[in-house]
Amino acid sequence: MDNIIETHHLKKSFGQFEAVRDMTLAVPRGSIYGFVGPNGAGKTTTMRILTTLTRPNSGTAVVAGHDVVRDRRAVRRAIGYMPDEFGVYEDLRVWEYLDFFAACYDIPEADRRALVNDLLELVDLTHRREDLVDKLSRGMKQRLSLARTLAHDPQVLILDEPASGLDPRARVEIRELLAELARMGKTIFFSTHILADVEDICTHIGIVEAGQVVMQGSLDQLKAQMMETRDIIITLLDSAEAERVKSLALARTSVRSVEFITPRAGRTRLRVEMIDTDEGIRALHHDLFAAGIVPLGFQEEEKTLETMFMKVTRGLVT
Repeated sequence: MDNIIETHHLKKSFGQFEAVRDMTLAVPRGSIYGFVGPNGAGKTTTMRILTTLTRPNSGTAVVAGHDVVRDRRAVRRAIGYMPDEFGVYEDLRVWEYLDFFAACYDIPEADRRALVNDLLELVDLTHRREDLVDKLSRGMKQRLSLARTLAHDPQVLILDEPASGLDPRARVEIRELLAELARMGKTIFFSTHILADVEDICTHIGIVEAGQVVMQGSLDQLKAQMMETRDIIITLLDSAEAERVKSLALARTSVRSVEFITPRAGRTRLRVEMIDTDEGIRALHHDLFAAGIVPLGFQEEEKTLETMFMKVTRGLVT
């Protein structure tokens, strides 16, 4: 599968502040790529570079075969960009809003009426076509903004936090709409910090922290990586026993790593990463009891995108 978006060692600084420090991305054509990271991780700056709104200090970025610095006009023709803020066109009617953006892309006036009708039907806003944009709910504004990005039939949709600030129903509606657009052949690259949205619809994921990608790949690949090992959470009442438990665990060849994790209710907790065997887990449990250590908890942690995110990130910002 070829990549419709590629960046290599992308960097962008604002004075002394390094917003993007080494961003290398590969977004396959036809994918729904979730660009995941905490606030301040460099997601929006990266998207502004991809949409030609910001120039990188160094590195390269190519969208639909066009360099974002040398071929800016070609990039803009290939993408539909939806920023995290709606815009300042609230005195327009819904159909006028879409007609205005279609005109900006040089779509002939004779073709615009049918195009606007099709876009409104796609995002389920036909019944609100005569309403002022200002009267729409936030969820409806997001759907209208998404319709705007489609006016010139772009290959790639670049969406900055499309579900931010939406209520649960509106979030589901946006997810369903993105899935429908993917079925129509669009590549969708969207940023978010809502992991549930990513797990539900994405085919590929890139986890970013402190201005660089720390993990990326298809959802199936990342799940396969997660299943190579199993994480056992051991909870102890006596914190003095924690180092003994760590030593006992690391003495086992089936144990990959041991780390202290966030305490709960004043109790010490460790995560033990083990090779995927039931025998190894039973042996570790036996070692603890043989050493006179009776943990308050000894259970396997469920493998989810959230646990993977917490494991590969460190809570850093740029």
